[in-house]
Amino acid sequence: MRIVSILIALLVTIGLYLFIFERDRLTGQDQTDANAESQEDFAPPAQKAIQDARAVAVVARHSVARTLDSAVVLRGETEAARTVQVTAETNGRVINEPLRKGTTVSAGQELCALDRGTRDSSLAQAHAALSEAEVALANARKLAAGGYASETQILSAEAGVESARAAVAQVQRDIENLSITAPFAGLLESDTAELGTYLTAGAPCAMVIQLDPIKLVGYASETDVNKIELGALAGARLISGETVQGNVTFLSRSADPATRTFRVEVEVPNPDFAIRDGQTVEIAISSAGVEAHLVPQSALTLDDEGRIGLRLVGEDSRTQFAPVTVLRDTREGIWVAGLPEKADIITVGQEFVRAGVLVEPHFDTPDEAMPETDTTATETDLQTEATQ
Repeated sequence: MRIVSILIALLVTIGLYLFIFERDRLTGQDQTDANAESQEDFAPPAQKAIQDARAVAVVARHSVARTLDSAVVLRGETEAARTVQVTAETNGRVINEPLRKGTTVSAGQELCALDRGTRDSSLAQAHAALSEAEVALANARKLAAGGYASETQILSAEAGVESARAAVAQVQRDIENLSITAPFAGLLESDTAELGTYLTAGAPCAMVIQLDPIKLVGYASETDVNKIELGALAGARLISGETVQGNVTFLSRSADPATRTFRVEVEVPNPDFAIRDGQTVEIAISSAGVEAHLVPQSALTLDDEGRIGLRLVGEDSRTQFAPVTVLRDTREGIWVAGLPEKADIITVGQEFVRAGVLVEPHFDTPDEAMPETDTTATETDLQTEATQ
């Protein structure tokens, strides 16, 4: 019985040995794999992160910077170069037929003629008073030469002559004001005063506007105003689709207190009066060109600090974040500045990677890539007009 107990103990010992120390060999698992797994399980966190790193598949695009003839785009309206309400300077009744609105008038053309009334009699009376004063002055001087008149009498007679001359000039000026003329060449925006209307001093006769040249008025923001210079070329598109060209003639130095914008005026020839006062207009003012990349809008992303930018593929196939400045939004994409001359831009998958992540970029084929566009094209065709 004692031998049986010893044999049983030996068998149990052999079984425990095989189960504990030879388990991998009995189950067919390679000891090196087990050791690797064991080392991996107990590896430091940094080493384990590197071991767990896997390249993330993304879609990228080779992009080369191009010179973008930048433009400041403003929305505004057309405005007549001159607008004046022609008014009467004296009283009188209108005696001429009215001119209808829309009529083209020249500088100095009569718009309203007023009745002379009794002004001719007043003028004759003033001339008579002047003659009387001149005779009185001559007599006073003769008396003074003989010692019969004082210097004060001569001065009084001279004052009478000057007063009479002023009365004559006043009546003559009043007669001249009976003809109300256009101060400059332009168009009548209203009918002239109707025949028989009694006008007093300050009463309106007609409104005249000058449309050649015409002004295009827009308002530039604080960030754009420094990009505009006096004399800069500008292109504009009217709401009708017509395009025109001109130059910047005025740039305000004082901001509008309500909108914090600066008034900008562009002067455009308008010989046929095709452009009307008050039309909506889109203005593109040329400025210095910048190096920019054309990217799809969906490629833009934000970093942890909230900066807008793009994710790039670095030389080591790891991602980099590059902040950018958006220059212009077009139908083909967005023009951005702030990237190197050549960049591999991630266009799909940029939201699933962070800076420093290993990626496996799949680049766009020519058919999939964004079509090439003329760098002088804008969201409208205004930039072309401004740079020609």
